[in-house]
Amino acid sequence: MTKTTTQTVRIAGQRMRLTTRNGKVTAKPAPELEWKLQAAAVRALKAMPEFGRQFLLAGDMASGKRGPKAQMQAIATGLTPGDPDLRIYLPEGRIAFIEYKTSTGRLSAAQRQRHADMARLGHTVEVVAAATEDECAAATVALVRGWLAGNNNQQNAARPEITLAS
Repeated sequence: MTKTTTQTVRIAGQRMRLTTRNGKVTAKPAPELEWKLQAAAVRALKAMPEFGRQFLLAGDMASGKRGPKAQMQAIATGLTPGDPDLRIYLPEGRIAFIEYKTSTGRLSAAQRQRHADMARLGHTVEVVAAATEDECAAATVALVRGWLAGNNNQQNAARPEITLAS
């Protein structure tokens, strides 16, 4: 029987994923952390000249690790499993939402349900899946620029890394 194990470690300052199979170890770069992708996107959005004039943003760490008491408090005060990572406040009372995933990440069942419920109420929810911080930042800026222009269909067609949540 083949036993495979994986672990993520730092080698020379780089995150690497080590896989051991039948006594043989292989190393390859580990996927970027989701929070780092989101942080890069937020930095890029805040650097846009439109930020603060044509749009605002707010994010949260809904997926953060919590003890039982902190989890109870978060839920009691309105934290909802599956809520998107970033809110974009747009002109004319519009609000749009972005969910971030690594290039290998998948939506959880709670996220799929929550995003579908939000879409049913008419809210825009987009998923940005990226492998690098630069890719994520560029995709997010393009997405928000499309929303500001009022024509995100054209923007989405040009960027296959962004998909509508289902």
